[in-house]
Amino acid sequence: MSAPSKYENTHEHLRLLAGSLDGGELSQIREQVNDLHPAEIANLLESLPLHNRRIVWDLVDPEFAGDILVEVNDEVRLGLIEQTDANDLITAVGSLETDDLADIFNDIPQAVLHEVLRSMSNQDRRRLQSIMSFDEDSAGGLMNLDTISIRPNVNLDVVLRYLRQRGELPDNTDKLFVVDRDDRYLGVLNISDLLTQDSNETVADRMITNQKPLLASLSDNDVALFFEDHNLISAPVVDESNRLLGRITVDDVVNVIRDEADRSLLSMAGLDEDDDMFAPITRSAKRRSVWLGINLFTAFLAAWVIGLFAASIEQIVALAVLMPIVASMGGIAGSQTLMLVIRGIALNQIGETNSRALLWKELAVGFLNGILWAIVVAVVTGLWFKSESLGLLIGAALIINLIFAALAGATIPLTLKRMNIDPAIAGGVILTTVTDIIGFSSFLGLASIFLI
Repeated sequence: MSAPSKYENTHEHLRLLAGSLDGGELSQIREQVNDLHPAEIANLLESLPLHNRRIVWDLVDPEFAGDILVEVNDEVRLGLIEQTDANDLITAVGSLETDDLADIFNDIPQAVLHEVLRSMSNQDRRRLQSIMSFDEDSAGGLMNLDTISIRPNVNLDVVLRYLRQRGELPDNTDKLFVVDRDDRYLGVLNISDLLTQDSNETVADRMITNQKPLLASLSDNDVALFFEDHNLISAPVVDESNRLLGRITVDDVVNVIRDEADRSLLSMAGLDEDDDMFAPITRSAKRRSVWLGINLFTAFLAAWVIGLFAASIEQIVALAVLMPIVASMGGIAGSQTLMLVIRGIALNQIGETNSRALLWKELAVGFLNGILWAIVVAVVTGLWFKSESLGLLIGAALIINLIFAALAGATIPLTLKRMNIDPAIAGGVILTTVTDIIGFSSFLGLASIFLI
């Protein structure tokens, strides 16, 4: 198998595959698919309708099946596992590294899992148990136990001979971890120093002691931020007693970043990044109906507010024409603040020490933008409906709504975070409700007071 694909991208893979499927050319499909990297095959399978996915999965080389199951999202994985013969599944899962097996452990049927565990060595079972003891979204859940540790008092020449005797290094090994006799982490020795420095020097002479290890309990988002801040390829993971447990490599962090981006994007629409894009229609409709129901409730709430001013709207039809402007401007302004704060929370840049300053800054931005666009809208409205008073009223309502939009956009995610609710999931719906209600009530309320 060649790691780089000979085709340009997934779209090209799909185009070629569609032609082969239409022609029933199974041997050509087998060749096309198995020439790809497991991650590319996984992406391809997620992009196929269910019927074609089953055909292609049956043609995948069993050698790659385990790695593909690790790469696909949860729902697609469950479907592929159901389709796979038990003996083939045992072979596929049994070939996985311990940390990869831990990632899909809960999706594997018990009978298959029993056979896989029975075939594992005692050491591998202990390694698996160690990983499974941590939350999957923590450093402990991400870590790989395949580490190389050395003592500080040995010469570099001894380390080199040890590595040659070992034969091969784990992927993404850019440093060795230095530990004491009790496996407590002391520092790292860069492979580059090992190869370029005097072989008579000791590890203690060349090791770096200021690279902090990652606590196994650290969240995966914090791990990603740590790697970004320190430009790391790998990092050690330790327990509360500073004992070396394993390591995390940059490829694990890339997966975290990608999954977090998918989750944040899809959760705003009430979707899950692990949902199958080609799941059965009834299943997809059932999932989305919940979110539609929540949004329907908020829409009825906004409609109720409008209904309170029905008499005013009947007397001045222009109010019905102009209402969406106030609500829409507030929604956009609030969304800008909301996204800014959610990003700050995700990057650990917002906390108790600076949240108040950020709130005042966003309120000031909302006020200035309110003034600016209130003038524009007031002038356009006055000329359109030949009413200076109506222009002044919608301008005032716009200022009020943009200030409240900034207030809501800053406080909603912070409040949800304190309640252990993901701001990306619920923040948008709450914000829209607030800006609609404030926008409608301020505009229609002012009109009822001053125009009617």
